[in-house]
Amino acid sequence: MGEEPSSLRHAASRGLPDGPMPKHVQLREILRELAGDELPHGAAVPSERELALRYGVSRLTVREAIGQLVTEGLLVRVRGKGTFTTRPRIDWQVHLASFTEDMRRRGMHPETVLLDAAEAVPPPATAQALGLAPQQTAFWLFRLRKADGMPMAVERGWYHPESVPDLLDQDLTASLYTLLSQRYRLQLESGTQTVLADDADAETARLLGIPTGCSLLVFRRISTARGRPVEDMTSWYRGDRYQVTMQLDREPGEP
Repeated sequence: MGEEPSSLRHAASRGLPDGPMPKHVQLREILRELAGDELPHGAAVPSERELALRYGVSRLTVREAIGQLVTEGLLVRVRGKGTFTTRPRIDWQVHLASFTEDMRRRGMHPETVLLDAAEAVPPPATAQALGLAPQQTAFWLFRLRKADGMPMAVERGWYHPESVPDLLDQDLTASLYTLLSQRYRLQLESGTQTVLADDADAETARLLGIPTGCSLLVFRRISTARGRPVEDMTSWYRGDRYQVTMQLDREPGEP
């Protein structure tokens, strides 16, 4: 076996002292350093039993420290195999930008898999959002989005047919927003976005490579161009890969 990581070696030599900082917090920070700086993504961390013996703490203390890092997305538990380091969550600053643009800005390679595309009558809520007449059809896209080869999100989107004629004849595996801009001269200028949490159903879990029932972040975005609704898209993002940051400001004059 290779040399023991220094964060574990040094802490073990000192032990976990009694003091104002609870031992599960001390252990959590040791494991945070291990997961963030010393081990590659996907590497196993010592077992709960080994950590408990090494630092003279209970397995409940170990479990609490690991659980907090799992919640933060630095570690992941795999049933029957152990606990492993994982990539930190992508911090999504909410703004009107494409997945492709966002991943490239982070230095990651985006990829899109077109799962299905059709012209169909949308659900009533989508018809209303896009301003369609009853029974008027729209274009529907079902796509899987990846970054550096890892599945990140599943997207199901509806598009106004009068704004994007012959959309289904285009290459839909590249940036859709770039296609809208270059072919249709449409710049999405505003939108409303609803964020909620959901559990992965069997199909979404299979596509994202996660167990059924895992937590997802769900975004429904209705975007407009030239003052007219063009897109009604819902995206299901892996909860272990994403977190959302929003800038909050008081209104002028608010006490």
